Amino acid sequence: MPSIEIDGVSVAYDVIGERGPAMTITPGGRFSKDEPGVRELARELSRAGRRVLVWDRPNCGESDVCFRGESESAMHADTLAALVRALDLAPAVITGGSGGSRVSLLTALRHPDVASGLAMWWISGGVYGLMLLANHYCGTNYLTARRFGMEAVAALPEWAEVVERNPGNRGRFLAFDPGEFAAVMERWMAAFIPYEGVVVPGATREDYARLAGIPVLIFRSGASDPHHPRVTSEQLHALIPGSALVEPPWPDDEWNQRGAAAAAGRGRLFERWPLLAPQIDEFFPA
Repeated sequence: MPSIEIDGVSVAYDVIGERGPAMTITPGGRFSKDEPGVRELARELSRAGRRVLVWDRPNCGESDVCFRGESESAMHADTLAALVRALDLAPAVITGGSGGSRVSLLTALRHPDVASGLAMWWISGGVYGLMLLANHYCGTNYLTARRFGMEAVAALPEWAEVVERNPGNRGRFLAFDPGEFAAVMERWMAAFIPYEGVVVPGATREDYARLAGIPVLIFRSGASDPHHPRVTSEQLHALIPGSALVEPPWPDDEWNQRGAAAAAGRGRLFERWPLLAPQIDEFFPA
């Protein structure tokens, strides 16, 4: 797959479709562009006559690891905006699910020149969801760096894919001072702390008015989903002027079902994302 250097960081990507308006898809977690369901959604959307960008965020897949910025999501948002500009895809409809919804939202807020529209689903939020993310993304890394050093960090199972697919990443880990790395993890953890008035980390209630000029599509989260609370999707809809809140093309407990199937080795988290294509197509006609 092709890659491009963005601010000194190698970023792997693929553009599906040869002509038409641009759209981006950002997956959640630290999953890569090759996670089942991501590329398949891109192919569905490209059939309407679009160029669809799928990409490996820094710290995911084939891209370089990168530990700078006030939060990992903000760093990803800035990288995506620079990538869209570098590939001459701006402005694009910016889309994503779970952690990718947060990155997409921050991209549109921080870099309005690259966003012609915004679509989000499985939006993380709530005290439980955000505190879980802080520990999941940063807690183990913080403790490992403090207690055992960067060799041990590079050997953590969560980094196995990025080290295997981009062998230079091991050296990038080892070049970090453990104390400095731990400080980054603390800063990134703090970004998830839920404060009164903050719905999505990295954005204030006042920020959302800046999205009034673009179409915004929000898929309502399931009432049974503790990681992406329904109230978070509804609060965003209330805060973003003119946004549309729609029901997703799957049952209320979709996240729980997909998580259980993935844990049992019977499926993948994002495998049904292609079902979103018809609603996205209708809302953002190519």
